[in-house]
Amino acid sequence: MRATTPLVITLACASLLAAGARAQSPAGPLPAAKAAPQPAKQDEPQIRVRVDLVTTPVTVRDGNGQQVYDLASNEFRIFDDGVEQKIERFDMGGVPLSVVMVLETSSRIEPLAEAVRRTGIVFTQTVLGETGEGAVLTADDTIGLQQDWTADHNAIETAFKQFRLGTRGLKLYDAMGRAVEMLTTRSVDRRRVLVVVSEADDDGSQIALGEVLRQAQQANVTIYSVGLSSVAAKLRGEPKSGGPAPITPPGTFGRPGMPGSVQTPGTEAIQRGNINILALGRILVEKAVNMVGDDALEAATTATGGMHTGGFKDSSIERAVSAIGGELHSQYLISYRPAGVTAGGYHEIEVRVRRANLRVRARPGYYLPANTPAGSN
Repeated sequence: MRATTPLVITLACASLLAAGARAQSPAGPLPAAKAAPQPAKQDEPQIRVRVDLVTTPVTVRDGNGQQVYDLASNEFRIFDDGVEQKIERFDMGGVPLSVVMVLETSSRIEPLAEAVRRTGIVFTQTVLGETGEGAVLTADDTIGLQQDWTADHNAIETAFKQFRLGTRGLKLYDAMGRAVEMLTTRSVDRRRVLVVVSEADDDGSQIALGEVLRQAQQANVTIYSVGLSSVAAKLRGEPKSGGPAPITPPGTFGRPGMPGSVQTPGTEAIQRGNINILALGRILVEKAVNMVGDDALEAATTATGGMHTGGFKDSSIERAVSAIGGELHSQYLISYRPAGVTAGGYHEIEVRVRRANLRVRARPGYYLPANTPAGSN
C-alpha cells in the first residue's frame, strides 16, 4: 500500500485513527427496490440498499504474483466477524457483468481526453465481454448520463468518442454515488462493478465518499479506478496564461484542511500519508465521512475489493482498463448469507485458502445500519 501521498479527511473525532491496523473486506447487499427514473443530470444521489446475500470477489496469486485459477470451492473458507460461513454461491469468472464507467470530463484533463476516448473499445472488449452490459456517466461540475444501460458495444464506444469537456469542477463522489444507485437496479444474478477514470480531487459533491463506499459495500459493488493526473496533463498540454503559478510542488497540498476539520497530530499524520489505506477505508465507511487527496480512489477500491492503477500516459490508461477486464474475468466470486453474527455496524470479511503459500485479496468488509438483521431482507 502507498503511504506517502498527503491526505485530508473530515473526521468526526481524532480518535478514529485508532481503528488503523486491522484488515477487512466489503460485503454485499441484497436486491434493492428499483429507483425512480432519474434525469440525465443529477448531483445529489440518493442510495437506499440493504444487505442479504454477501458477495466478495477473490483474487489469488502465488509467490511469483501470478493468478491461480485451479482452486475448487472446498479449498476456500470465508469468515464474517470471525464466524465461518457456508458458501452459497461459487463461480470463477463466469458471472455476467453490469458496469458503470465514470469518466472525468473536467477541462483540467484536456490533454488526456483523446486517450480516454480511445478506451471505449478496450472497455467493451476486455471489461464487458460478450455477456456484459454497461452505462457511461461523465463528471465535471455536473453529472451527465452519456449512455444508459445497454449491451450494444457500438453505442458505448460512441458514448466514449462523443463526450465533451466541461468546466474545471469535478463532482466525483456525486458521480460515484449516482453510479452505485444505477447498479442497485441491476439483477443480483449479475456482478456489479464501477470503473472510475478520473483524478481523485473531488470538488463540491453533496455526498461524502464514506457514504458512497458504505452503500457500494451493501450493494455488492466492486470499485476499480484509473487515476488521471491534471498535473501531468498540464505539463503535456500547451501553456495557458491567466492563472497563478503553483506555490507548492506537484503532488502536495497548497491549501488548508477541509472546513470543519480539526488540526491534530492525527490529521497531520493523515496529511503526510502516514496511514494504512485499508484502515482508512474502514474509517471512511464506518463514519460515512469525507476525504480529499490523491489516495481517495485507492481507498475506494481497497474498501470494495477492487484495484487502483495510475494512468499518466495515453497507453497506460488503455493498459489499466485492459488489466481491470483481465482481473474481472479471472476472479473467484464467493457469496454467503451471514449467519451467527450480530446485526448492525461494520462486519469484517476474511477469506482463506487451504492451499499453502498463496496470497488472497478480497473485499475487507461491509457496513450494516443499526437494527438491520444480517442475512434478512
